[in-house]
Amino acid sequence: MTQELVAGLGREALWITLLVSAPILVLGLVTGLLVGIFQATTQINEQTLAFVPKIIVVIVGALVFGPWMMGTMLDFTRRLLTDLPAMIR
Repeated sequence: MTQELVAGLGREALWITLLVSAPILVLGLVTGLLVGIFQATTQINEQTLAFVPKIIVVIVGALVFGPWMMGTMLDFTRRLLTDLPAMIR
């Protein structure tokens, strides 16, 4: 295994991680922003109002994007394990 191969695998693993986590993070960010704007305009400072909608949206997002996320991770793992004998030589 060369250094370039290891660096390429690390780069691809980081890219897959960012790609898989992006939908959930974006949904949580947008929900937090909307709840924050709502709290600022109505001057309601209830912590559960900020927490509960984010949790619900993240769970729904995980249910919606879960199959795609799992497929992406399985494809990467399958490719890695399939190409492993060629990488070791």
